[in-house]
Amino acid sequence: MIRDESTDQSDEILARRGEFVPPALDGFAQEISLSAADWRVAMKVAIRSSSQLRSLLGLTPENSGNGGDHSREEPNLLPSEQDFPTFVPLEFLSRIRPGDPSDPLLRQVLPVSAEDLDSPGFTADPVGDLKMMPATGVLHKYEGRALLITTGACGVHCRYCFRREFPYTDASANGKSVESALAYLSEHEEIEEVLLSGGDPLTLVDERLQSIVDGIATHSHVKRLRVHTRMPIVIPQRVTSSLIKLFAETRLVTWFVVHVNHPRELDHHVLDHLGRLVDAGIPVLNQAVLLRGVNDSVEVLEELCEKLINHRIQPYYLHQLDRVRGASHFEVSVDRGLQIMQALRERLPGYAVPKYVVEQAGEKSKTPVV
Repeated sequence: MIRDESTDQSDEILARRGEFVPPALDGFAQEISLSAADWRVAMKVAIRSSSQLRSLLGLTPENSGNGGDHSREEPNLLPSEQDFPTFVPLEFLSRIRPGDPSDPLLRQVLPVSAEDLDSPGFTADPVGDLKMMPATGVLHKYEGRALLITTGACGVHCRYCFRREFPYTDASANGKSVESALAYLSEHEEIEEVLLSGGDPLTLVDERLQSIVDGIATHSHVKRLRVHTRMPIVIPQRVTSSLIKLFAETRLVTWFVVHVNHPRELDHHVLDHLGRLVDAGIPVLNQAVLLRGVNDSVEVLEELCEKLINHRIQPYYLHQLDRVRGASHFEVSVDRGLQIMQALRERLPGYAVPKYVVEQAGEKSKTPVV
């Protein structure tokens, strides 16, 4: 998420709320030529309020899931939007159907009043991150692996984000905190794999990423690097030649894990840029979250998995929703999830079926849902 705009390189990339209002997009009648825009420009001109989002899509509060409460329009934002702002790149917006409040891509990014409901069992830190931080910006939950929280910035604000309340200002490995994170790696030679996460590590400029990757690579016991990112999906032009070179030339074996929930997220721009990673020898995996009204059907997930493998991307995980406060309206029952998984196994080759898992606080690995 984007909160602490004074840290990292955010002054260079991120605009503040209200600084830019995107122009009308001609009803999406023609393809939006956004893929040529510099990714940093794309971050600056992203939509950053629900009213902008509704306006561009031809939606009103009555037909966009807010129950017709006009008092909730700007400047009186939904309470959840005040705490977790809207942030939607125009590249992602171009794939949303105008006038359709039930569009599965829109549901992922549009704040709704259901986020303000108090739902039992839904908490601020559903996976126990804050209890597993031995050093600033370092999560060390699993054997042989450590995760670096590199930044609080993301290329999109997904309304089900399990870190929507994460204290990024105090808990990210940025600035001097990177040194303490690297020092932790030095002290733990059992760590063979480092994950870059956030926020989204690809919101960092290449120079900052290069510095972090080079710092990790100095530790001979670290063999692998895993980059968890949604940027190639929401702002595909972030996958530049220089970014590919950065990860292809490190001595660390590098894997990318992207996040796609619905097949319509994979337009030809996205698939082209993901293909460049694969062509460079960087394997790409996908993890999805099972979300009500987005992908809780056999047909949608079957189409997603087939589209992924047809473009050399491995379906990796299907996550049961992390029970973060504000996301209860996305939850799908485990029974329904198991029914979907059984049908996928019957329809798809084994390598195309993701593992259905849930992350439980304090456990030493993801827990298979069976």
